[in-house]
Amino acid sequence: MSNNTRETFSSRLGFILLSAGCAIGLGNVWRFPWVTGEYGGALFVLIYLVFVIVLGLPVMAMEFAVGRASQKSVARSFHVLEKPGQKWHLFSWAAMGANYILMMFYTTICGFILGYTFKMFKGDFVGVTSAGPIFGEFLSKPSNTIGWMLAITIIGFFIVGGGLQKSVEKIINSMMIGLFVILLILMIRALTLPGAGAGVAFYLKPNLDAFEKFGFWRIVYEALAQAAFTLSLGIGSMAIFGSYIKKDKKLMGDTITVTGLDTVSAIMAGFIIFPACFAFGVNPGAGPGLIFVTLPPIFNTMPGGSQLWGGLFFVLMTFAGLATTVAVFENIMSFAMDIKGWSRKKSCIVNCIALCILALPCALGFNLWAGFQPLGDGDGVLGLLDFIISNNILPLGIVVYILFCVSKKGWGWDNFLKEANTGTGLGFPAVGKFFYTWILPIFILIIFVMGYIQKFG
Repeated sequence: MSNNTRETFSSRLGFILLSAGCAIGLGNVWRFPWVTGEYGGALFVLIYLVFVIVLGLPVMAMEFAVGRASQKSVARSFHVLEKPGQKWHLFSWAAMGANYILMMFYTTICGFILGYTFKMFKGDFVGVTSAGPIFGEFLSKPSNTIGWMLAITIIGFFIVGGGLQKSVEKIINSMMIGLFVILLILMIRALTLPGAGAGVAFYLKPNLDAFEKFGFWRIVYEALAQAAFTLSLGIGSMAIFGSYIKKDKKLMGDTITVTGLDTVSAIMAGFIIFPACFAFGVNPGAGPGLIFVTLPPIFNTMPGGSQLWGGLFFVLMTFAGLATTVAVFENIMSFAMDIKGWSRKKSCIVNCIALCILALPCALGFNLWAGFQPLGDGDGVLGLLDFIISNNILPLGIVVYILFCVSKKGWGWDNFLKEANTGTGLGFPAVGKFFYTWILPIFILIIFVMGYIQKFG
């Protein structure tokens, strides 16, 4: 295929499932449950859902529109759409860097999950009452953290290297269908556990005590970060898929579908984790190690044991993580194709080698470099990278996309509406320009500042 010919999806379903795969990922089945458990259960969920509606839907539509109009990744989309003399394209460097930073820690966590999947099916957790020592031993060996990270990275780029339609679209479609089937099976099993009702109550009834413990702005700040993280907004991760679709349909309908799939998967993950935690007396606010330390012993108490239920759970996690990894790799791979005119194969090989090297600090941050904790106790390289992405670049990137699409000094409201509403189907509302121009960006910036004050003040 010529470097000048833009690839397209073979079907609208492929676009929807790959976009949903990028959005769902570990942000829903790993990050969402433990952040919800830590910040008050239903109270956090409620604020999170508000952000998904008032921020997630319009910003995703904006990213899709920027991608489709420019037919480029974030590496060149602003160059194509901005007016002469404008400097919006400078953000492309931050967005490209953010994609690399995201994968520096994301591939490491996905590696843990892939490693745990094999350990579950091997029977390493059979009869185990405390998974802490196993997880600790797993992390203490650089051969584990590096080896499984390399495996995920190579698998991801192998899929991307096969082409958009022939490899990426086909594999992700199957993976996403499998993910939702496993989600449904595990959710039914968790909800039928004795004592699961207490977990459902924690999940659905707001707990105002969280306000006293963390403060209002900290909870809102974390909910905003979670919405941005899980929807992969602000760094062009959605814009790339917009660049692969045709102009036969308006964008709002697909935006609602993708956002809906993402939100449903997060809610379903909560109905797996919280009923299981409360059924076995486990703290749902156990933090990032919840799935690695807290859940494995629970699987042993279920009929079929950890090899069945634990294995199935970590297959789900692997599907979720790999779907996002492949989606972001597709974005990263496109940078060199758009800027340098490289072939897909060359871009995949170079970026695969680069990310295998760039992810080493995070993989080593759990053993040889465990003493490096710049944000305080317990926040090593992973915590630093997650903070840079989730609490900084994503929310600020969202503001950039909003202002670019609504401001006369950017692409402009009329141009955005024309692109978003080209074709048939549900259109983007023509009202709300004032809200998107002033209220939403200022609100995001206020939350951003207050979150910093409460975190470091």
